[in-house]
Amino acid sequence: MNRRPGLSARLKLTLSYAGFLLLAGALLLAVVWVFVLRWVPDDDPGSIRRKFAGAIIIVGTNRTELLRGFAPAAATAMAFLLLFGLLGGWILAGRMLAPLTRIADAARMASNGSLSHRIRLQGRRDEFRELADVFDTMLEQLHSHVTEQQRFAANASHELRTPLAISQALLDAARHDPTRDQGELIERLHTVNTRAIDLTEALLLLSRGNSRSFTREPVDLSLIAEEATETLLPLAEKRQITLNVTGEKAQTVGSAALILRMVTNLVQNAIVHNLPTGGTVTIHTEAQHDASVLRVENTGHRVPPELLPTLTEPFQRGTQRIRTDEHPGVGLGLAIVHSIVRAHDGTLDLTPRPTGGLLVTIRLPGTPQAWAPGP
Repeated sequence: MNRRPGLSARLKLTLSYAGFLLLAGALLLAVVWVFVLRWVPDDDPGSIRRKFAGAIIIVGTNRTELLRGFAPAAATAMAFLLLFGLLGGWILAGRMLAPLTRIADAARMASNGSLSHRIRLQGRRDEFRELADVFDTMLEQLHSHVTEQQRFAANASHELRTPLAISQALLDAARHDPTRDQGELIERLHTVNTRAIDLTEALLLLSRGNSRSFTREPVDLSLIAEEATETLLPLAEKRQITLNVTGEKAQTVGSAALILRMVTNLVQNAIVHNLPTGGTVTIHTEAQHDASVLRVENTGHRVPPELLPTLTEPFQRGTQRIRTDEHPGVGLGLAIVHSIVRAHDGTLDLTPRPTGGLLVTIRLPGTPQAWAPGP
């Protein structure tokens, strides 16, 4: 925004200090005039001695002569106060505004793309220190967000390039080998294209969750859990996995479509990353005092604790966990879950089971109607 040039904050403070000091000096001189000089009669010294012979020993001058001697001294004192106020105000204003200068330099560096710089203002906690700390926290979060977005963009580009490169290779092979089986080529292209579409839809869903651009409405987690279970029941039966849905009504506020996708991803992961046969998946919902809780627990192989932080990262498929070839995934399952949970101001907790498998606990903000005691 273009603004007209004006006085700097330091100069304004300097003028304010100098003006205040001049005002204090003027008031002091006014007090001297009111309470001292105005009581001196404007007569000749002889009459002053006669009038105040009993009260004043000797007064060798009158008011006019006192003013002639006092005015130059007062003018000199006021000039000194002006210079002292300007110089001292300039120094004091510079010291007071030094933290703002450091904050402005950090903001200027951030606007040029350097987000690694921190102010780290020392000293006692005052308004400037709090402002600098808040600015450092903002830079830290912004730097983390930009780094995450850059890493995500690079990973997404790599993942999207893979099916496109495969399609290009298949088409080139078919063009140079007209006798190639067209049915096999079409089937492989269909598989590769389906994976690219799934990945694109997952990326769009992840972007939607991160942007929080959705309409909020009352959602019952228990109904969502039942719907997701019914959808994935054929997959569970094919793998001989038992699905158990337990719990009670758990009301929250958010996007029903996103929460359904969140629960579906969790249940699908619990089915795919399970025992080869005979495993179980338990989906439990409950309403607590200030939250609606969803727990998805599955059997399976042991999950190393050091693997847990990577499970919610985009395109981190958890290679040490077992999955089937029919559902290789695109590496965004738990990343989408994490994004949807954050968009609904909730928390996601991953805990490995001692006997193998994983316990996923999601807490979303509850509604007063969900836990209000009855009459």
